[in-house]
Amino acid sequence: MTDTTAPVITPEQMLEQWQGHRRLSRKTIEAFPEDKLFTHTIGGMRPFAELAMEMINIAIPGIEGLVTGKWESFGNEEPPKTKKELLTLWDETTDHINKLWPLLAPERLQVVEKAFNVFDGPNYWTLWYFIDNEVHHRGQGYVYLRSLGIEPPPFWER
Repeated sequence: MTDTTAPVITPEQMLEQWQGHRRLSRKTIEAFPEDKLFTHTIGGMRPFAELAMEMINIAIPGIEGLVTGKWESFGNEEPPKTKKELLTLWDETTDHINKLWPLLAPERLQVVEKAFNVFDGPNYWTLWYFIDNEVHHRGQGYVYLRSLGIEPPPFWER
């Protein structure tokens, strides 16, 4: 049985954890030269703009699924054509998360659901997956930046 009365982390701290990673991912997007953001790859990995879009495409329906229990498919956002458009979409996604987060009942994080009809588990696990996925892809972005001779933003400055 899960004890939901003794949280290790509060919902506010969890949001700050997620948004801290999002702030760092935004800085990573900003560090890319415009043309390399959409074209540079190594070893068959996708360009960082595509990785950033995956983060966006998970976050928008992800927060909605966490709040409502209705898990729509992800990947529906139209990809931007410029770094400015990508950053605008990133910021709109951040605002969307911040708007819906207060509606997320803490008990919902203990509910077991099949997120996006793919991930079966408790919602807190799914939320950590969103963050883990972002950290993983941001790491790829760091490798790309270093291969371009660009120092990535310090990972501890969120």
